[in-house]
Amino acid sequence: MQAEEYNRRGKEMVEYITKYLSSVRERRVIPDVKPGYMRELLPETAPAEPEDWESIFNDIERIIMPGMVHWQSPHMHAYYPSLTSWPSMLGDMLADAINCVGFTWASSPACTELEMNVMDWLCKALGLPFFFLHHHPESIGGGLLQSTVSEGTLVALLAARKDKILQLKGELDQEVDDSVLNSTLVAYASDQAHSSVEKAGLISLVKIRFLPADKKLSLRGETLKQAIQEDRRRGLVPFMLCSTLGTTGVCAFDKLSELGPVCEEEGLWLHVDAAYAGSAYFCPELRWSLEGIEFAQSFVFNPSKWMMVHFDCTAFWVKDKYKLQQTFSVDPVYLRHENSRAATDFMHWQIPLSRRFRSLKLWFVMRSFGLKNLQAHIRHGIEMAKLLESHIRSDPNFEVPAERHLGLVVFCLKAGNTLTQELLRRLTRSGTMYLIPAEIHTKRIIRFTVTSQFTTADDILKDWAFISKTASTLLAEKHSCNNTDQLRSGEQKATGKEENPDLHLDAMAGEKEDVVSQLEKAQIDLWIDKAWNRPRRPMRSLSCSSEPLPYWALFSFDCETKSGLKDGSDGLPVPSATESGSMSTITEMPSNLPEKQVLKKLTKFYSVPSFCNQWAQCSRHQLNCPLKASYGGQKTFSSTCRRMNCMPSSPAANTASSTCPLENASGDEMQ
Repeated sequence: MQAEEYNRRGKEMVEYITKYLSSVRERRVIPDVKPGYMRELLPETAPAEPEDWESIFNDIERIIMPGMVHWQSPHMHAYYPSLTSWPSMLGDMLADAINCVGFTWASSPACTELEMNVMDWLCKALGLPFFFLHHHPESIGGGLLQSTVSEGTLVALLAARKDKILQLKGELDQEVDDSVLNSTLVAYASDQAHSSVEKAGLISLVKIRFLPADKKLSLRGETLKQAIQEDRRRGLVPFMLCSTLGTTGVCAFDKLSELGPVCEEEGLWLHVDAAYAGSAYFCPELRWSLEGIEFAQSFVFNPSKWMMVHFDCTAFWVKDKYKLQQTFSVDPVYLRHENSRAATDFMHWQIPLSRRFRSLKLWFVMRSFGLKNLQAHIRHGIEMAKLLESHIRSDPNFEVPAERHLGLVVFCLKAGNTLTQELLRRLTRSGTMYLIPAEIHTKRIIRFTVTSQFTTADDILKDWAFISKTASTLLAEKHSCNNTDQLRSGEQKATGKEENPDLHLDAMAGEKEDVVSQLEKAQIDLWIDKAWNRPRRPMRSLSCSSEPLPYWALFSFDCETKSGLKDGSDGLPVPSATESGSMSTITEMPSNLPEKQVLKKLTKFYSVPSFCNQWAQCSRHQLNCPLKASYGGQKTFSSTCRRMNCMPSSPAANTASSTCPLENASGDEMQ
């Protein structure tokens, strides 16, 4: 393709995009395809000779569009918004043509400097503290654009971890490996926090403790303070809290005004995740949840969600840029330039080296819309959510189990979880709208997010009419089945005859075919079932619900029981003087595990993987034994330590087997 054809084809593509977005509400929101559908539509190998553009262009509708979820549709209500806009697309069109790689200021000065200035614009527009500004005489912080909030959370955790490890090293009078100090660290988040927090812990090998939210699904200061005290008593080092403003499930807000002072008092890095809700702070009346933001060390939100700057574009600010630089700085000769000391090089603020010219589309959007129109866009989305909420509350079959915040409404049928699940199944299979499930404790709910900037009151009323009609049909079918059951039961009592139970079950199965069974037979493993019924993950074997082993255990990684160990004065096993071989062993650890009722109250923990040998961890790592607890009347379990023998010391070791009660417990018991 040459320049002349590009110009012609480019205009055709712009026309196609304009037509697509203008008519997207007419398309089925969810594709009706199965995994692997595209395999039959594509050849097995790439073409050896060039194909004409007409053929390529026609394949968009033939191959691509049948498998697309239409995120820009006014009837797309799943997850949170992922919006685009005309000026945003123009910005990336230009950025793609320039295609600069802005890892340093010298690699493309305009890329770095526009980003710094636009991030300052955005910081001021959202009402964030001055210490997040690049250009302020009292600020040593600043902002940059990351790819996702998940990446921003990981960056914050790595920076907080590095800062705490350096603090701990400064307090010690001996050299200690970073991995040993890392094994003592623990971070916190609400049990409503996004899964990216857990993933950040898995990547960084840091323990993440998920704390219970209150009745409004908000994390409170007293809960955090109590957890910190408990973990300090266990010998752990709290270092970070990831708070959420606008949780994924119901858009709840952690109480920053309480959490902030606790973090400052206890020396924790406070990271604030406002992925969805951040755009709402354009409106001053919606900034009530920002009270306490002055205690934050970092803040992240997604313009690519509600602000109409298309993916990827995540705004991340830090209070002290030097804490980022000490975490991510590398200084090879080929990346140095004569302005290295005076200029900002964003490669030292992030995980990857290269970075895209993301600020261009953000700049185009802020200038094209202006703050007033961005505020109007946010307020319109909220009004549409209020409209839906009013209709749900006026229907006696439905309830709204959690307070509506911003553009998210959650609802369920009063008839219970089973019918709510079946309602969602029918709505989803219709393809007319896209909704996803969530849970509030044991109550199953349906999330409805107003996403598109093109959503009108007519769109909301159309969706509600379909939801209401589908629910009425479902409830009528259920009522009919109940009447049939009662009639049959009455006939049996009148005749005094006992019915064959097998015949009764067969008859009932046939009559209820239209209600639930037919759909379940069609697709029993529908994603809704997986989302609601997936078993909870148990605690990992190395977790915050453990106590550190004595120092000698840092050098022992075979968990088989041997007679060569004897008890010390503290009741813990110590190595025997006659022990031989390159690997010593650990005997069964004394354990008084909480019974089922207590275990349910334990908070979830996710921690480092269990490496049985120190070379597998790359350095000595702190092993943990089961939590010691003393509860009156509890049941005591006798067990042996779980085998973690990657390299058995003898062939006989392969035949030894032992289990730990915690591993045999069900997922419900572990949560």
